[in-house]
Amino acid sequence: MHGPDAPDDPLAALLTPEGQALLAELREHDPADELALATRLRRTHPAELVSAALGQARLRQRAAAKFGADAARMYFTPDGVEQATRTAVAAHRAARFAALGVDRVADLCCGVGGDAVALARAGIAVLAVDRDPAAAAAARANAAALGVTELVEVRCAEVGDVDISGYDAVFVDPARRVGGGARGRTRVFDPEAYSPPLSWAVEVAGRVSHAALKVAPGIPHEAVPDAAEAEWVSDAGDVKEAVLWFGTDPGGRRATLLPAGATLVGRGLPDPAPGPVGRYLYEPDGAVIRAHLVAEVAAQVGGRLLDPTIAYVTADDRVQSPYATAYEITDTLPFNVKKLRALLRERGVGSVTVKKRGSAVEPEELRRKLKLTGPAAVSCTVFLTRVAGAPTVLLGRPAPAT
Repeated sequence: MHGPDAPDDPLAALLTPEGQALLAELREHDPADELALATRLRRTHPAELVSAALGQARLRQRAAAKFGADAARMYFTPDGVEQATRTAVAAHRAARFAALGVDRVADLCCGVGGDAVALARAGIAVLAVDRDPAAAAAARANAAALGVTELVEVRCAEVGDVDISGYDAVFVDPARRVGGGARGRTRVFDPEAYSPPLSWAVEVAGRVSHAALKVAPGIPHEAVPDAAEAEWVSDAGDVKEAVLWFGTDPGGRRATLLPAGATLVGRGLPDPAPGPVGRYLYEPDGAVIRAHLVAEVAAQVGGRLLDPTIAYVTADDRVQSPYATAYEITDTLPFNVKKLRALLRERGVGSVTVKKRGSAVEPEELRRKLKLTGPAAVSCTVFLTRVAGAPTVLLGRPAPAT
């Protein structure tokens, strides 16, 4: 356990004029040339400073996928890059807090401060707390680098020791990985094994008007407290996180798809009945599936399930939906590699995108067995799934927008 602010700021050397000049010089460096670059820089700069700057430059390059252009000005720790919320997701959460009328948020387990910056950019005052001195130093430096110091106070402290009585909301992002060293860090799936545990975060949430607790997207629905609204968030089709909201819609379920920001709210619909394969197949976004809102998508497109246990929706009509990708189905056949290979060769197909749900077949293994000989420009999508319990192959292509 780490105590209050350590007197030695681990980023202090990088924040000096010499450190800043080094970081500017390394902004576009090629990692492949790092050894020669380090040798040259050590002739005119202290070796420890060169190592720190090179390490920070590597972290900034890794962080660009999450933070975009901001990454080049920010400061990171290895764990901070791995665990930080990407900018688009943090901005969405901050906008929800702002829409709720929140003025002051205690960001507990703030890491390098990505969420604190997003909250401040939304006009919210933030107390950002982390027990790791390196993370707290990075959060403080990031608030300064991104121009939000007037709204962000950073403390290095145990989150359980912080008085949150002056705040109308909390955001908690507990550590969900353990271990380290040569064997790396292991992802934790039990919410009570988070650091701090989910039960602690839920108790803290009860002390304020609103709260958001970040959890793993695979959290079982039965582990979601009755008082919470659960939101699953995807970005560019990849599910990034789940958040338990308090003070919003107790028992509610929603899926939010970024960057568009479309949000599907559960209506408690029963699962649709399965039926025959129609002209179109709808593949719900992963956040929709995690939120158990496939029935809502089926109702929207007038569809039915291919199989009671599979999250594919089929329909006879093309309906535009932001919550599912539509494919026009051209062929349906029982799973048989020889017949599938013959059909694809007959069509002159040279490349396939393989998608699967409810099938044990590995896409790469299937591609090898198909031995396609057609031109790569002739392509199709192959779905490996079940229809009414039977292993089935569907062939199709992305349906044009209506």
